Amino acid sequence: MRLGLSLGYQTAWSTPADHLALAQEADRLGYSVVWAAEAYGSDSPSMLAWMAGQTERIDVGAAVMQIPARTPAATAMTAATIDALSGGRFRLGLGVSGPQVSEGWHGVRFAKPLARTREFVDIVKLAIARKEVAYDGEHYTLPLPDGPGKALRLGFHPPREHIPIYLAAVGPKNLELAGEIADGWLAVFYAPEFAEEQLASVRAGRAKVGKELAGFDVVPSVPVVIGDDVASCAELVRWYAALYVGGMGSRQQNFYNQLATRMGYGDAAREVQDLYLAKRQRDAAAAVPMEFIDRTSLLGPKERVAERMREYAAAGVTTLSVTLFVADRDSGVQTLRTVAEALDLSGVGE
Repeated sequence: MRLGLSLGYQTAWSTPADHLALAQEADRLGYSVVWAAEAYGSDSPSMLAWMAGQTERIDVGAAVMQIPARTPAATAMTAATIDALSGGRFRLGLGVSGPQVSEGWHGVRFAKPLARTREFVDIVKLAIARKEVAYDGEHYTLPLPDGPGKALRLGFHPPREHIPIYLAAVGPKNLELAGEIADGWLAVFYAPEFAEEQLASVRAGRAKVGKELAGFDVVPSVPVVIGDDVASCAELVRWYAALYVGGMGSRQQNFYNQLATRMGYGDAAREVQDLYLAKRQRDAAAAVPMEFIDRTSLLGPKERVAERMREYAAAGVTTLSVTLFVADRDSGVQTLRTVAEALDLSGVGE
């Protein structure tokens, strides 16, 4: 199992300099990849291109580039460009986002997300491989018919003809699609105790194309808080869990709430959502079960984190990407070091 660093996106309490310092420390420590995210603020490729030029070995990954935000061709151009700038260190994570962002921010209908994802990935692969991009799908038609457009190919030679593609997937059908068309899966709220059900969907997708799970990168983003008292560590993660389970989407379409329900926390997930949507965020955070937080995070002293890492590795994780819940840059750097030490202690690192 390898280590990754999930930086998320820029917030009111982070700066690009902070993220760069953490990426550089992860690079020095031998982490395999640093991921940047986007929602409706900072975009991931800008951050990754900037960090790629100021790191040496670590891969830079989009987790994710939003499918509704760009055409497939623009996504392929950006991926190939960052891969060239970084000397072949780019990983392309894709996701359809959610209905509120897709339709409210990008003005793209959310309907049929699986079919759109499949076509999007098809076109990205064609473009990066420098094949003529001609495609006749339900959602994308290239070139447009009855016009002056012509089938084009990428106008320069990137370092690789295939850039690793990851899908951010939560539901069973999306997990199956990831197994079928992608090189890896970007997971959230990954609990070793529940992983087998999710991996079964991935395996089903792999089987469709005659492949096994071996070689497929399972990459959960896992909150980490180092400290002596596990319960105190968990308090720092409560607000994050409540935001996703309670407020990330509408009452009818919240994929994280549905995931928590499938994991066996249906009553709690419903309560958290009710409280969050009633603007009682503090009560919603308090209603998140401690067990849910503990199962989906790395909490406590280094030795406990190391033991939990063994469980993640046994549950199929190949790249454990940590999300730092820290007060400042120095604390983040120290946490990265402790996590690396914990992996050494666990005996499951590559």
